[in-house]
Amino acid sequence: MKTLYLECNMGAAGDMLMAALLELHDKPEEFIKKLNSVGISDVVVAAERSIKCGITGTHINVKINGKEEDTEHDHIHQHKHDHHHHEHNHHHEHDHHDHEHNHNSYHDIEHRIGHLNVSDNVKKNALAVYKLIADAESNAHGVEVTQIHFHEVGEMDAIADIVGVCMLIEELAPNNILASAINTGSGSVRCSHGVLPVPAPATAFILKNVPIYSDQINGELCTPTGAALLKHFVKEFCAMPMLSVSKIGYGMGKKDFEKANCIRAFLGDTISCKEVSSAGNNEEVTELVCNLDDMTSENLAFAQKLLLDEGALDVWTAPIGMKKSRTGFCFHCLCSNDKKEKMVSLIFKHTSTLGIRENACRRYTLHREEKIVQTKFGEVRIKTASGFDAHKSKPEYEDIAKIAKENCLSIEEVMKEINLNF
Repeated sequence: MKTLYLECNMGAAGDMLMAALLELHDKPEEFIKKLNSVGISDVVVAAERSIKCGITGTHINVKINGKEEDTEHDHIHQHKHDHHHHEHNHHHEHDHHDHEHNHNSYHDIEHRIGHLNVSDNVKKNALAVYKLIADAESNAHGVEVTQIHFHEVGEMDAIADIVGVCMLIEELAPNNILASAINTGSGSVRCSHGVLPVPAPATAFILKNVPIYSDQINGELCTPTGAALLKHFVKEFCAMPMLSVSKIGYGMGKKDFEKANCIRAFLGDTISCKEVSSAGNNEEVTELVCNLDDMTSENLAFAQKLLLDEGALDVWTAPIGMKKSRTGFCFHCLCSNDKKEKMVSLIFKHTSTLGIRENACRRYTLHREEKIVQTKFGEVRIKTASGFDAHKSKPEYEDIAKIAKENCLSIEEVMKEINLNF
Protein backbone atom coordinates (compact mmCIF):
# COMPACT_ATOMS: atom_id res chain seq x y z
CA MET A 1 0.00 0.00 0.00
CA LYS A 2 1.39 3.39 -1.04
CA THR A 3 1.70 5.35 2.20
CA LEU A 4 2.59 8.96 3.00
CA TYR A 5 3.95 9.53 6.52
CA LEU A 6 4.38 13.08 7.87
CA GLU A 7 6.79 13.67 10.75
CA CYS A 8 5.67 16.78 12.66
CA ASN A 9 8.36 17.09 15.33
CA MET A 10 8.47 20.85 14.67
CA GLY A 11 4.75 21.37 14.20
CA ALA A 12 3.14 22.18 10.87
CA ALA A 13 2.44 25.18 8.66
CA GLY A 14 0.85 25.21 5.21
CA ASP A 15 3.96 26.32 3.36
CA MET A 16 6.14 23.73 5.13
CA LEU A 17 3.72 20.93 4.24
CA MET A 18 3.69 22.04 0.62
CA ALA A 19 7.49 22.19 0.52
CA ALA A 20 7.87 18.69 2.01
CA LEU A 21 5.37 17.20 -0.45
CA LEU A 22 7.00 19.06 -3.34
CA GLU A 23 10.26 17.22 -2.65
CA LEU A 24 8.40 13.95 -3.17
CA HIS A 25 7.14 15.04 -6.61
CA ASP A 26 8.92 13.68 -9.68
CA LYS A 27 8.88 17.08 -11.43
CA PRO A 28 8.84 19.83 -8.78
CA GLU A 29 9.66 22.68 -11.17
CA GLU A 30 6.78 21.75 -13.47
CA PHE A 31 4.46 21.54 -10.49
CA ILE A 32 5.37 25.08 -9.36
CA LYS A 33 4.63 26.34 -12.88
CA LYS A 34 1.29 24.55 -12.79
CA LEU A 35 0.41 26.01 -9.37
CA ASN A 36 1.22 29.51 -10.62
CA SER A 37 -1.13 29.02 -13.56
CA VAL A 38 -4.29 27.92 -11.71
CA GLY A 39 -5.54 31.48 -11.21
CA ILE A 40 -4.69 32.57 -7.65
CA SER A 41 -4.85 36.34 -8.08
CA ASP A 42 -1.60 38.33 -7.87
CA VAL A 43 0.30 35.41 -6.33
CA VAL A 44 3.60 33.88 -7.46
CA VAL A 45 4.92 30.80 -5.68
CA ALA A 46 8.60 29.86 -5.78
CA ALA A 47 10.56 26.96 -4.29
CA GLU A 48 13.90 27.84 -2.72
CA ARG A 49 16.74 25.71 -1.36
CA SER A 50 17.01 25.98 2.43
CA ILE A 51 19.43 24.54 4.99
CA LYS A 52 18.50 23.99 8.64
CA CYS A 53 20.98 22.44 11.10
CA GLY A 54 22.95 21.04 8.16
CA ILE A 55 19.88 19.47 6.50
CA THR A 56 19.02 20.60 2.99
CA GLY A 57 15.37 21.01 2.10
CA THR A 58 12.88 23.28 0.34
CA HIS A 59 11.31 26.54 1.48
CA ILE A 60 8.21 27.91 -0.25
CA ASN A 61 8.26 31.63 -0.98
CA VAL A 62 4.90 33.28 -1.76
CA LYS A 63 4.95 36.75 -3.30
CA ILE A 64 1.83 38.89 -3.60
CA ASN A 65 1.93 41.66 -6.19
CA GLY A 66 5.67 41.03 -6.46
CA LYS A 67 6.38 41.37 -2.74
CA GLU A 68 6.98 38.75 -0.09
CA GLU A 69 4.79 39.28 2.96
CA ASP A 70 6.48 40.78 5.99
CA THR A 71 7.73 37.92 8.14
CA GLU A 72 10.02 39.78 10.52
CA HIS A 73 7.67 39.87 13.50
CA ASP A 74 7.87 37.45 16.38
CA HIS A 75 4.18 37.65 17.20
CA ILE A 76 0.85 37.68 15.38
CA HIS A 77 -0.67 41.11 14.83
CA GLN A 78 -3.90 40.26 13.13
CA HIS A 79 -7.32 41.55 12.23
CA LYS A 80 -10.03 40.32 14.59
CA HIS A 81 -11.00 37.47 12.27
CA ASP A 82 -7.72 36.85 10.44
CA HIS A 83 -6.68 33.23 10.73
CA HIS A 84 -3.61 32.60 8.62
CA HIS A 85 -0.20 32.46 10.31
CA HIS A 86 2.32 31.78 7.56
CA GLU A 87 5.51 30.86 9.43
CA HIS A 88 6.70 29.54 12.75
CA ASN A 89 7.16 32.76 14.75
CA HIS A 90 7.27 34.64 11.43
CA HIS A 91 3.77 35.99 11.13
CA HIS A 92 2.19 38.83 9.24
CA GLU A 93 1.40 42.20 10.74
CA HIS A 94 -2.01 43.02 9.29
CA ASP A 95 -3.49 45.70 11.55
CA HIS A 96 -1.80 48.59 9.73
CA HIS A 97 -3.13 47.26 6.40
CA ASP A 98 -6.80 47.16 7.43
CA HIS A 99 -7.67 50.53 5.92
CA GLU A 100 -6.10 49.60 2.58
CA HIS A 101 -7.54 46.15 1.78
CA ASN A 102 -10.87 44.41 1.68
CA HIS A 103 -11.69 41.30 3.67
CA ASN A 104 -13.07 38.02 2.40
CA SER A 105 -16.01 36.17 3.87
CA TYR A 106 -16.16 32.39 3.78
CA HIS A 107 -18.51 32.76 0.81
CA ASP A 108 -15.86 34.86 -0.97
CA ILE A 109 -13.30 32.11 -0.35
CA GLU A 110 -15.70 29.55 -1.84
CA HIS A 111 -16.06 31.78 -4.91
CA ARG A 112 -12.29 32.23 -5.31
CA ILE A 113 -11.50 28.53 -5.02
CA GLY A 114 -14.47 27.57 -7.17
CA HIS A 115 -13.05 29.57 -10.08
CA LEU A 116 -9.52 28.14 -9.91
CA ASN A 117 -8.29 26.00 -12.78
CA VAL A 118 -7.97 22.84 -10.65
CA SER A 119 -9.84 19.55 -10.41
CA ASP A 120 -13.14 19.24 -8.57
CA ASN A 121 -11.40 17.01 -6.05
CA VAL A 122 -8.83 19.71 -5.24
CA LYS A 123 -11.60 22.29 -4.87
CA LYS A 124 -13.55 19.96 -2.57
CA ASN A 125 -10.54 19.28 -0.35
CA ALA A 126 -9.45 22.94 -0.22
CA LEU A 127 -12.93 24.07 0.83
CA ALA A 128 -13.11 21.33 3.46
CA VAL A 129 -9.82 22.61 4.94
CA TYR A 130 -11.19 26.17 4.98
CA LYS A 131 -14.37 24.94 6.68
CA LEU A 132 -12.27 23.48 9.51
CA ILE A 133 -10.50 26.82 9.92
CA ALA A 134 -13.73 28.84 9.75
CA ASP A 135 -15.41 26.61 12.34
CA ALA A 136 -12.39 26.98 14.63
CA GLU A 137 -12.33 30.76 14.28
CA SER A 138 -16.07 30.86 14.87
CA ASN A 139 -15.62 28.93 18.10
CA ALA A 140 -12.60 30.96 19.22
CA HIS A 141 -14.24 34.37 18.63
CA GLY A 142 -17.82 33.46 19.52
CA VAL A 143 -19.35 34.50 16.19
CA GLU A 144 -21.21 32.69 13.42
CA VAL A 145 -19.22 31.16 10.57
CA THR A 146 -20.93 33.55 8.17
CA GLN A 147 -19.41 36.46 10.11
CA ILE A 148 -15.85 35.19 9.83
CA HIS A 149 -13.73 37.36 7.55
CA PHE A 150 -10.27 36.58 6.25
CA HIS A 151 -7.81 39.37 5.54
CA GLU A 152 -7.31 39.71 1.77
CA VAL A 153 -3.52 40.04 1.64
CA GLY A 154 -2.92 37.28 4.20
CA GLU A 155 -5.49 35.12 2.48
CA MET A 156 -3.77 34.97 -0.89
CA ASP A 157 -0.78 33.05 0.40
CA ALA A 158 -3.13 30.89 2.50
CA ILE A 159 -5.00 29.89 -0.66
CA ALA A 160 -1.68 29.12 -2.35
CA ASP A 161 -0.57 26.92 0.54
CA ILE A 162 -3.85 25.04 0.87
CA VAL A 163 -4.48 24.57 -2.84
CA GLY A 164 -0.83 23.62 -3.38
CA VAL A 165 -1.00 20.88 -0.73
CA CYS A 166 -4.31 19.58 -2.12
CA MET A 167 -2.86 19.45 -5.65
CA LEU A 168 0.29 17.68 -4.50
CA ILE A 169 -1.65 15.03 -2.58
CA GLU A 170 -3.82 14.46 -5.65
CA GLU A 171 -0.75 14.00 -7.86
CA LEU A 172 1.23 11.89 -5.37
CA ALA A 173 -1.93 9.79 -4.86
CA PRO A 174 -1.06 7.92 -1.65
CA ASN A 175 -3.47 5.19 -0.59
CA ASN A 176 -2.95 6.08 3.05
CA ILE A 177 -1.79 9.22 4.88
CA LEU A 178 -0.39 8.96 8.40
CA ALA A 179 1.35 11.45 10.69
CA SER A 180 3.17 11.63 13.99
CA ALA A 181 1.88 13.42 17.06
CA ILE A 182 2.14 17.19 16.49
CA ASN A 183 4.51 19.47 18.38
CA THR A 184 2.56 22.67 19.01
CA GLY A 185 5.39 24.66 20.56
CA SER A 186 4.97 26.56 23.81
CA GLY A 187 4.69 30.04 25.27
CA SER A 188 2.24 32.66 24.13
CA VAL A 189 1.26 34.61 21.05
CA ARG A 190 -0.08 38.15 20.76
CA CYS A 191 -3.05 39.10 18.60
CA SER A 192 -5.60 41.94 18.59
CA HIS A 193 -7.48 40.20 21.41
CA GLY A 194 -4.42 40.19 23.68
CA VAL A 195 -1.84 37.58 24.65
CA LEU A 196 -3.04 34.03 23.98
CA PRO A 197 -1.50 30.68 24.91
CA VAL A 198 0.17 28.38 22.39
CA PRO A 199 -1.42 26.54 20.69
CA ALA A 200 -3.73 29.42 19.79
CA PRO A 201 -7.43 28.75 20.51
CA ALA A 202 -8.33 28.16 16.84
CA THR A 203 -5.43 25.73 16.40
CA ALA A 204 -6.30 23.90 19.61
CA PHE A 205 -9.92 23.57 18.46
CA ILE A 206 -8.89 22.06 15.13
CA LEU A 207 -6.55 19.61 16.85
CA LYS A 208 -9.17 18.12 19.16
CA ASN A 209 -8.87 14.30 19.15
CA VAL A 210 -5.40 14.59 17.54
CA PRO A 211 -2.32 13.62 19.59
CA ILE A 212 -0.35 16.77 20.36
CA TYR A 213 2.46 17.70 22.72
CA SER A 214 4.49 20.74 23.69
CA ASP A 215 8.23 20.73 24.21
CA GLN A 216 10.55 23.47 25.39
CA ILE A 217 10.69 25.36 22.09
CA ASN A 218 9.20 28.80 22.70
CA GLY A 219 6.96 29.74 19.79
CA GLU A 220 3.90 28.79 17.79
CA LEU A 221 5.01 25.77 15.78
CA CYS A 222 1.61 24.65 14.51
CA THR A 223 -0.57 27.15 12.67
CA PRO A 224 -4.33 26.87 12.03
CA THR A 225 -3.64 26.22 8.33
CA GLY A 226 -1.16 23.45 9.08
CA ALA A 227 -3.48 21.94 11.69
CA ALA A 228 -6.47 21.98 9.31
CA LEU A 229 -4.54 20.36 6.46
CA LEU A 230 -3.37 17.56 8.75
CA LYS A 231 -6.79 17.09 10.33
CA HIS A 232 -8.43 16.80 6.90
CA PHE A 233 -5.97 14.48 5.16
CA VAL A 234 -4.40 12.32 7.87
CA LYS A 235 -6.15 9.01 8.49
CA GLU A 236 -4.25 8.13 11.66
CA PHE A 237 -1.75 9.84 13.97
CA CYS A 238 0.72 7.18 15.07
CA ALA A 239 4.32 6.03 15.13
CA MET A 240 5.78 5.39 11.70
CA PRO A 241 4.70 1.96 10.44
CA MET A 242 7.08 -0.40 8.71
CA LEU A 243 7.66 1.19 5.29
CA SER A 244 9.83 0.51 2.31
CA VAL A 245 10.63 4.20 1.76
CA SER A 246 11.16 5.41 -1.80
CA LYS A 247 11.31 9.19 -1.25
CA ILE A 248 11.92 11.61 1.63
CA GLY A 249 11.01 15.31 1.56
CA TYR A 250 12.06 18.14 3.86
CA GLY A 251 9.81 21.21 4.08
CA MET A 252 11.61 24.06 5.83
CA GLY A 253 10.26 26.92 7.91
CA LYS A 254 11.96 30.27 7.82
CA LYS A 255 13.08 30.80 11.41
CA ASP A 256 16.08 28.98 12.89
CA PHE A 257 15.77 26.94 16.08
CA GLU A 258 18.16 24.64 17.92
CA LYS A 259 16.34 21.80 16.15
CA ALA A 260 15.93 21.64 12.37
CA ASN A 261 12.77 23.63 11.66
CA CYS A 262 11.16 21.30 9.15
CA ILE A 263 8.44 18.81 8.37
CA ARG A 264 9.73 15.51 7.04
CA ALA A 265 7.61 13.48 4.62
CA PHE A 266 8.19 9.82 3.80
CA LEU A 267 6.61 8.17 0.77
CA GLY A 268 6.77 4.41 0.42
CA ASP A 269 4.99 1.09 0.52
CA THR A 270 3.71 -0.51 3.69
CA ILE A 271 5.50 -3.82 4.20
CA SER A 272 3.17 -6.82 4.30
CA CYS A 273 3.46 -9.77 6.68
CA LYS A 274 5.07 -11.78 3.89
CA GLU A 275 7.65 -9.07 3.33
CA VAL A 276 8.17 -8.76 7.06
CA SER A 277 9.00 -12.46 7.09
CA SER A 278 11.71 -11.99 4.47
CA ALA A 279 13.10 -9.14 6.58
CA GLY A 280 13.71 -11.52 9.48
CA ASN A 281 10.69 -10.72 11.64
CA ASN A 282 9.16 -14.15 11.10
CA GLU A 283 11.80 -16.68 12.02
CA GLU A 284 12.45 -20.16 13.37
CA VAL A 285 13.90 -20.19 16.89
CA THR A 286 14.73 -22.82 19.50
CA GLU A 287 13.45 -23.08 23.05
CA LEU A 288 15.69 -25.05 25.46
CA VAL A 289 14.03 -26.22 28.68
CA CYS A 290 15.12 -28.02 31.84
CA ASN A 291 13.82 -28.55 35.39
CA LEU A 292 15.94 -27.52 38.39
CA ASP A 293 15.42 -28.22 42.10
CA ASP A 294 18.92 -28.08 43.55
CA MET A 295 20.28 -24.61 42.66
CA THR A 296 20.47 -21.50 44.81
CA SER A 297 18.72 -18.36 43.63
CA GLU A 298 22.08 -16.61 43.29
CA ASN A 299 23.51 -19.30 40.98
CA LEU A 300 20.31 -19.40 38.94
CA ALA A 301 20.40 -15.62 38.47
CA PHE A 302 24.04 -15.84 37.38
CA ALA A 303 23.18 -18.45 34.73
CA GLN A 304 20.29 -16.37 33.39
CA LYS A 305 22.40 -13.24 32.99
CA LEU A 306 25.27 -15.18 31.41
CA LEU A 307 23.02 -16.71 28.75
CA LEU A 308 21.54 -13.30 27.90
CA ASP A 309 25.02 -11.77 27.69
CA GLU A 310 26.06 -14.57 25.31
CA GLY A 311 23.23 -13.83 22.88
CA ALA A 312 20.10 -15.63 24.09
CA LEU A 313 16.91 -13.96 22.85
CA ASP A 314 15.22 -14.43 26.23
CA VAL A 315 15.74 -16.39 29.45
CA TRP A 316 13.11 -16.92 32.15
CA THR A 317 12.07 -19.25 34.96
CA ALA A 318 8.72 -20.46 36.26
CA PRO A 319 8.05 -22.12 39.65
CA ILE A 320 7.02 -25.79 39.46
CA GLY A 321 6.31 -28.71 41.80
CA MET A 322 8.63 -31.68 41.20
CA LYS A 323 8.88 -35.31 42.34
CA LYS A 324 9.17 -36.10 46.04
CA SER A 325 7.08 -32.91 46.68
CA ARG A 326 10.05 -30.70 45.92
CA THR A 327 9.64 -27.11 44.72
CA GLY A 328 11.79 -26.14 41.78
CA PHE A 329 12.07 -24.03 38.63
CA CYS A 330 11.46 -24.66 34.97
CA PHE A 331 14.37 -22.96 33.18
CA HIS A 332 13.67 -21.65 29.65
CA CYS A 333 16.16 -20.29 27.13
CA LEU A 334 15.00 -18.90 23.77
CA CYS A 335 17.71 -18.57 21.14
CA SER A 336 18.32 -18.40 17.41
CA ASN A 337 18.95 -21.77 15.78
CA ASP A 338 22.59 -20.97 15.04
CA LYS A 339 23.26 -20.39 18.77
CA LYS A 340 21.51 -23.58 19.93
CA GLU A 341 24.63 -25.69 20.51
CA LYS A 342 26.39 -22.87 22.34
CA MET A 343 23.40 -22.36 24.64
CA VAL A 344 23.13 -26.09 25.36
CA SER A 345 26.78 -26.14 26.41
CA LEU A 346 26.36 -23.08 28.66
CA ILE A 347 23.23 -24.47 30.32
CA PHE A 348 25.01 -27.73 31.15
CA LYS A 349 28.03 -25.84 32.48
CA HIS A 350 26.23 -23.25 34.61
CA THR A 351 23.19 -25.16 35.89
CA SER A 352 22.77 -28.45 37.73
CA THR A 353 20.61 -30.06 35.05
CA LEU A 354 21.39 -33.51 33.61
CA GLY A 355 19.12 -33.13 30.60
CA ILE A 356 17.71 -30.43 28.27
CA ARG A 357 14.55 -30.52 26.14
CA GLU A 358 14.43 -28.80 22.75
CA ASN A 359 11.31 -27.22 21.22
CA ALA A 360 11.27 -25.79 17.70
CA CYS A 361 9.30 -22.52 17.63
CA ARG A 362 8.31 -19.88 15.11
CA ARG A 363 8.67 -16.33 16.42
CA TYR A 364 6.84 -13.26 15.10
CA THR A 365 8.22 -9.88 16.17
CA LEU A 366 7.40 -6.26 15.52
CA HIS A 367 9.99 -3.85 14.15
CA ARG A 368 11.32 -1.93 17.15
CA GLU A 369 12.89 1.52 17.31
CA GLU A 370 13.73 4.07 19.96
CA LYS A 371 13.47 7.83 19.65
CA ILE A 372 13.92 10.72 22.06
CA VAL A 373 11.27 13.38 22.70
CA GLN A 374 11.61 16.59 24.66
CA THR A 375 9.23 17.09 27.61
CA LYS A 376 8.88 19.75 30.30
CA PHE A 377 11.05 17.48 32.49
CA GLY A 378 13.74 16.88 29.86
CA GLU A 379 14.40 14.07 27.42
CA VAL A 380 12.35 10.87 27.49
CA ARG A 381 13.10 7.80 25.39
CA ILE A 382 10.12 6.41 23.48
CA LYS A 383 10.07 2.78 22.41
CA THR A 384 8.00 2.12 19.28
CA ALA A 385 7.04 -1.14 17.60
CA SER A 386 5.19 -1.70 14.34
CA GLY A 387 4.31 -4.38 11.84
CA PHE A 388 1.47 -6.79 11.02
CA ASP A 389 -0.88 -3.76 11.01
CA ALA A 390 -0.04 -3.04 14.65
CA HIS A 391 1.51 0.14 16.06
CA LYS A 392 2.67 0.44 19.67
CA SER A 393 4.51 3.10 21.63
CA LYS A 394 5.52 3.50 25.25
CA PRO A 395 8.01 5.63 27.19
CA GLU A 396 11.08 4.03 28.70
CA TYR A 397 10.14 3.10 32.27
CA GLU A 398 13.52 4.09 33.73
CA ASP A 399 13.15 7.62 32.32
CA ILE A 400 9.63 8.02 33.72
CA ALA A 401 10.68 6.57 37.09
CA LYS A 402 13.66 8.95 37.28
CA ILE A 403 11.39 11.95 36.59
CA ALA A 404 8.86 10.74 39.16
CA LYS A 405 11.54 10.36 41.84
CA GLU A 406 13.20 13.71 41.14
CA ASN A 407 9.88 15.60 41.18
CA CYS A 408 8.09 13.69 43.97
CA LEU A 409 5.37 12.57 41.55
CA SER A 410 3.69 9.26 40.85
CA ILE A 411 4.22 7.45 37.55
CA GLU A 412 0.63 8.32 36.58
CA GLU A 413 1.18 12.01 37.36
CA VAL A 414 4.32 12.11 35.23
CA MET A 415 2.50 10.49 32.30
CA LYS A 416 -0.30 13.03 32.59
CA GLU A 417 2.09 15.99 32.87
CA ILE A 418 4.22 15.10 29.85
CA ASN A 419 1.08 14.29 27.81
CA LEU A 420 2.67 11.72 25.49
CA ASN A 421 -0.75 10.21 24.66
CA PHE A 422 -0.02 6.60 25.48
